[in-house]
Amino acid sequence: MKKSEHNYDVIVVGGGFAGAVVTREMAERAGKKVLLLESRSHIGGGAYDCLNEDGVWIHQYGPHIFHTNNKRAYDYLSRFAAWRSYEHEVAANLDNTLLPVPFNLNSLRMVFPKEIAARLQQKLITYYGYGAKVIISELHLVADNDLAILADFVYHMIFKGYTQKQWGLSPDQLDYSVTARVPIHISHDNRYFQDRYQGIPKDGYCKLFANMLAHSNITLCLNTKASECLSLRGQQILLWEKPINGEVIYTGPVDELFDCRFGCLPYRTLDFVFETYPQQKFQSKATVNYTVSEAFTRITEFKHLTGQDCGDKTTILKEYPRAYDADNGDTPYYPIANAESDAIYHRYTNLAAGYKRLHLLGRLAQYKYYNMDAVVEQALKLADALVAGKEIAV
Repeated sequence: MKKSEHNYDVIVVGGGFAGAVVTREMAERAGKKVLLLESRSHIGGGAYDCLNEDGVWIHQYGPHIFHTNNKRAYDYLSRFAAWRSYEHEVAANLDNTLLPVPFNLNSLRMVFPKEIAARLQQKLITYYGYGAKVIISELHLVADNDLAILADFVYHMIFKGYTQKQWGLSPDQLDYSVTARVPIHISHDNRYFQDRYQGIPKDGYCKLFANMLAHSNITLCLNTKASECLSLRGQQILLWEKPINGEVIYTGPVDELFDCRFGCLPYRTLDFVFETYPQQKFQSKATVNYTVSEAFTRITEFKHLTGQDCGDKTTILKEYPRAYDADNGDTPYYPIANAESDAIYHRYTNLAAGYKRLHLLGRLAQYKYYNMDAVVEQALKLADALVAGKEIAV
């Protein structure tokens, strides 16, 4: 493609779930010519998977397990991939005892004496009902000393240390939306997710993305940073210095789109350390959280996720969270939600609103931690609106 010659109806920035889904929809359903720009050397965004140098199938940017109750999102992705049935289980390592996480009635009986555990279980069921989920802050609202003790245990041994490592902040400094993600499950179900649809693409996420982007109306440009080819001038969006007359769907960091004129939005990033061992398995669960000890937050062993048989070797991943530094080339993973960052974000969305055909989509552009299914849903809804010719608020 010659940079001086472009004739596209839609420009999409970012080849993760948000960008790939809306690209396919606009190419197929709307019949538009779509240019997809991706800064990395591969498609798939954070869900990128591959064989490492030891021949073990890994998720390069941390474990990705698809789970949803959204039938449309599941059915949509099922067009491009068959699924390996997989239900994720996570354990917390407390003094070499592996407790099911989220904390549940099985966890309860592993840490409290039999009679106390039975009493706590009965109280939880009486107050909330079997099968309910309750966040630990709600336990303190009940005038019951036993449940207060339970809440304190879960807070200090399961939640607090992990949260401080993950976010670099104490739980009381975080937005409620973060702390509300960690409930107690009043059941004996050890699954980390209880969604109706759960699994891993049988042939991998990259194959799913390759199938999704295999359309004659789609042109893919890898190793192409938006900042090097996309520019904003007045109220006009330019691609390689030529005005864009079609839609622009941006899934990258919204502050970078505007050269961080109001400052950089804060994120947490991750340092990944992969280790391969000459043994069948490293741990009994796919993911083990280290809530009290160690500098890393968790270890993931990929064989559990993929089901790969690669003999007497296995690869694990340790995750070390730290502060994000855009100048260091860090990858932004988790937006830090608080009043200050929200105010900065809204200044950027107000700027974006001045460009009629610019649409912000996905985790980075919308500065919100979405699960994969929610990103797919957001992308499909945007495509619905664009195909119908509806006005869309940024």
